[in-house]
Amino acid sequence: MASPSSSAADPAQHKYLQCLTNHSSTPISQAIYFPTDPLYTSTLESNIRNLVYASDSTPRPLFIVAATHVSHIQSTILCCKAHGLQLRIRSGGHDFDGLSYVSPSPFVLLDLFNLRSVTIDVESETAWVNSGATLGELYHEIAGNIKILGFPGGVCPTVGVGGFLSGGGYGNLMRKHGLSVDNVVDAIIVDSDGRVLDREAMGEDLFWAINGGGGASFGVIVSWKIRLVPVPETVTVFRVERTLEQGASDVVHKWQLIADKLHEDLFIRVVLIPKGEKTVTASVLAEYLGNADSLVELLGKEFPELGLKKEDCLEMSWIQSVLWWGLDDENNTAALLSRELQSIKSGKRKSDYVVTPIPKASLEGIWAKMMESGKTGFVFNPYGGAMDEVPAAETAFPHRAGNLYKIQYSIGWKEPGVEAEEKYLGDIRRMYSYMTPFVSKNPRRAYMNYRDLDIGKVYGDKYFDGNFERLVKVKTAVDPNYFFWNEQSVPVLPGKVEL
Repeated sequence: MASPSSSAADPAQHKYLQCLTNHSSTPISQAIYFPTDPLYTSTLESNIRNLVYASDSTPRPLFIVAATHVSHIQSTILCCKAHGLQLRIRSGGHDFDGLSYVSPSPFVLLDLFNLRSVTIDVESETAWVNSGATLGELYHEIAGNIKILGFPGGVCPTVGVGGFLSGGGYGNLMRKHGLSVDNVVDAIIVDSDGRVLDREAMGEDLFWAINGGGGASFGVIVSWKIRLVPVPETVTVFRVERTLEQGASDVVHKWQLIADKLHEDLFIRVVLIPKGEKTVTASVLAEYLGNADSLVELLGKEFPELGLKKEDCLEMSWIQSVLWWGLDDENNTAALLSRELQSIKSGKRKSDYVVTPIPKASLEGIWAKMMESGKTGFVFNPYGGAMDEVPAAETAFPHRAGNLYKIQYSIGWKEPGVEAEEKYLGDIRRMYSYMTPFVSKNPRRAYMNYRDLDIGKVYGDKYFDGNFERLVKVKTAVDPNYFFWNEQSVPVLPGKVEL
């Protein structure tokens, strides 16, 4: 680990270390990693989830602060300001385009992975969770305290809570209990002046902004107070797969017509994968807050095209369903505590929202394009239920009523080199372009947590729609000097803004 003596040989490192030490109320030297430190590279790479940003040509931070105390965050902010350095803030590293840990300008990485405590209050049915905790760690702690409470988070257990919550956060309980940010009741943030603020101190405008507007545009969010939600003792899951030859087109077309209108206790997503040039596989995955008999009866009436049978279903507890979705093993609760990915690839994600069903003939064209194009897969996530009930301006996350479903486009590859990268990026970009007639328009909306640098300067309207103007006003008021900046941060207005 770093120490004052190991850093003193380099005058710049000594200068930064001295500043950080002077501004921290607790010892900080053991939390700092300069490039000369043996653990610098492993610390940097431990939370890189996209190998595109692990190459030798990727810009690296001047130093890393792996904060273990809020004073480390304060001193990092103040010293970056004093020395004109950019700050990048990382919680779990699932930022698909690397904005949380890569910058073209000299920068410092503030890594929150050591700030990972989760404190459950069973009586009030709330929890305080640090931004550096993973969703898996949060779920594990909830399940260890009480069996009839859960949280509407995502399916990937290694995602960091900080980025997930501040960008909106969705999962299998969204149609019943809304987004993760719809269940945030307080937060602790360190602002650009190094002040530590809770909801009351920061004010409702800033609290509104960090709930879906991207916390890294406004400060460093240390921790969140979340509302836990009731879950039944028994939930039911299933995975049913259909190829085009087995009627996948009929299944997906009917899914579009009903998925947002089904009972809010039922979440059904569709995963579409091209299988070479021969077919496309549609995997229908669901979570139902009830037993298998009632689920089979419900879908027998509403979705007979799927042909669901009781033997397709698995009944389990909520925490087992978390494991089933995220790790394919509903009995290994301890696996939720692992921060290691099963495999790390290079990859790219993009997103869309669909507001009118895609005609069946057009779906057939999409399948043909998928098979021609290559490896790009789709995930269709249904809206409806609670997502229709929360007003678009309630939080900074705007994509609410009027959307049938959200599309995630994804592609991954293991081949090294620029040639492979260009090939696969071209694949997903062509697929995204092909989808233009079938998705939302003016703006063509996007999900901020599927960060996508391809969308260019109009990212504010795409991510935040009608909430963008308010976000800019909040940003200008709380960070007028634009200290918290990245390629897709909320910009500031010229002049002073009063909230």
